[in-house]
Amino acid sequence: MKFLENLFDKNRPPKDRWYFYLYEVVQNFFFSAKVATTGKTHIRDKLDVQRVMVVVWLATFPAMFWGMYNMGYFGLDYMVKGGFTSTGDWHNWLIQLAGTDVNNHFHRFWFGLVYFVPIYVTVFVVGIACEAIFATIRRHEINEGAFVSTVLFSLSCPPDIPLWQAATGIAFGIVVGKEFFGGTGKNFLNPALTGRAFIYFAYPSELSGDMVWVASLADNGAIDGYSGATALGIGALEGLAGMQANFTWGETFFGQIPGSIGETSTFLILLAGAYMVYAKIASWRIIFATLIGMFL
Repeated sequence: MKFLENLFDKNRPPKDRWYFYLYEVVQNFFFSAKVATTGKTHIRDKLDVQRVMVVVWLATFPAMFWGMYNMGYFGLDYMVKGGFTSTGDWHNWLIQLAGTDVNNHFHRFWFGLVYFVPIYVTVFVVGIACEAIFATIRRHEINEGAFVSTVLFSLSCPPDIPLWQAATGIAFGIVVGKEFFGGTGKNFLNPALTGRAFIYFAYPSELSGDMVWVASLADNGAIDGYSGATALGIGALEGLAGMQANFTWGETFFGQIPGSIGETSTFLILLAGAYMVYAKIASWRIIFATLIGMFL
């Protein structure tokens, strides 16, 4: 790694070049920033913004991987019950590389992977591009918060979201929810949730209802006796009795239900929160104060 570090240092462009901050973000991806504050009025800590964002990003991985597996289960289960041999869209040729056996764990995971990775790659590229453009114009570093915003936005999307809508949503979230207010530390809106709210109201028919939470359902159409509704969707129509008739408490807690890619498993989300508290990224006092405030 010393060779790579020397290579970066040797080819480091002058700060007045427009691509300096793009170069710096690539270097900081591999190595921590060498510049540290020395003033007596500042607190120096090993935990910098880069490390904070990486920890938060890693904390999403369990929910991400489970989301892909869960998405694959419901997608393949729907195809079997409907007698379909194709997802009805461009994902199908990739899915067929592994197979469509609903009882095969790898096939489930591969199915979800084929749907999720294009969403995440699209959101990541567009989100980082928006961040890079504003950083270049304003002559400041690219903040690693964009890594977190892109993964959170991706995990909040339904499985079958069109890629252009995902790109539109994250671009709106980064630009309007963050950069319009001056960037990191000055925005009062969460970029990921701002983008998600925007596409929800901009394209309600494609981001709500019972047809969007199971991959390939919107392309192949509804079948008798099968519902792609979420637990909350069923609860809104049929109440608690309807929810209990379709899902057990264990299924809703551990995430064996349809929904947005990364939000189905309460257990894994709580686990991610506990990990961030343990890593001293999140404050348990703020978390509990927020929860208590919900009931006051």
